[in-house]
Amino acid sequence: MDKKLKAVDFFCGAGGMSCGFSQAGVEILAGIDLEKQFKETYLANHKGAKFINRDIVRYQPQELQEELNLNKFDDQLIFIGCSPCQYWSKINNVRHKSSFSNNLIADFQRFIKFFVPGYVVVENVPGIIKSKNNHVLLDFLDFLKFNGYSYEYKVVRTDHFGVPQKRNRFVLIASRVSTNIQFPSPELREDLTVKKFIGKERGFPVLPAGYSDPEDFMNTTASLSPKNLKRLEVTPHNGGDRMSWKDDESLQIEAYRGKDHYYRSVYGRLWWDRPSTTITTRFIATSCGRFGHPDENRGLSLREGAALQTFPTDYKFVGGLVSIAKQIGNAVPPEMARRIALSIIQN
Repeated sequence: MDKKLKAVDFFCGAGGMSCGFSQAGVEILAGIDLEKQFKETYLANHKGAKFINRDIVRYQPQELQEELNLNKFDDQLIFIGCSPCQYWSKINNVRHKSSFSNNLIADFQRFIKFFVPGYVVVENVPGIIKSKNNHVLLDFLDFLKFNGYSYEYKVVRTDHFGVPQKRNRFVLIASRVSTNIQFPSPELREDLTVKKFIGKERGFPVLPAGYSDPEDFMNTTASLSPKNLKRLEVTPHNGGDRMSWKDDESLQIEAYRGKDHYYRSVYGRLWWDRPSTTITTRFIATSCGRFGHPDENRGLSLREGAALQTFPTDYKFVGGLVSIAKQIGNAVPPEMARRIALSIIQN
């Protein structure tokens, strides 16, 4: 019998989870995602895997069984579910627009019930635990227990798992074949800094804003308006923020006037010697967070964002500037995924 672990990555996006699990030695059978824009990126990096462009709400387990020739009760099969998390996100301001994501775990549950795989992994935002009057997670945990799964879940810091970002994530690992669930051991490292992942020493050349990289490296940067470029020019290097120009009438933003502690990191620069702030889908825009380069007068490039997400430098992204930024920002950091996979293999 083949004892190699294999996985199906639900809500796969550009393949962050698949990348990390593959690095750990898990065979990736397929990624499933509603958004077709992820297809070319996913297939370019996961040779031999399929990309199933389907809406999981309407997709049926029997269809997946036929597509991949999966067996039920396969002890070596892992189902990974990293559903869109807008509903529980603390930065979500229009909850009704993202309420569809509230029930995606229940849709994921249908596939677990049909196949009963050996392992289940869920990754999401910490708000999935804290949401009041929401029983989706509790119902899911009851379902796992009823179907013979042992599980552990916790909120982890990504900078404790090899990722140079200040980012907290909810992770659940469940097993039908073992009661001994082991999470990766947290690792406290002082060298998980921006400088260790981007910069000239890491192969990232000095670039202007608005640079378009013709190579697959995709070291492309977003353009800046003349005023935003001026704002960066007067922002101190290595961690400076908008306080440096708050009294300049030509540069101050009306919404921030007299609100020095209101979203203070917006328009700020990263520090070389600290982890990055969370890489979001809009990390290429200096107006959307502390995404200014520590020294250069521009925002982060696509490849710099990918590096801070721990994607390999040869990971290929396909699409336009905004699409690729979304692919990178939405992804689970591969290094964290790799460590989760290794904990399952070692178990």
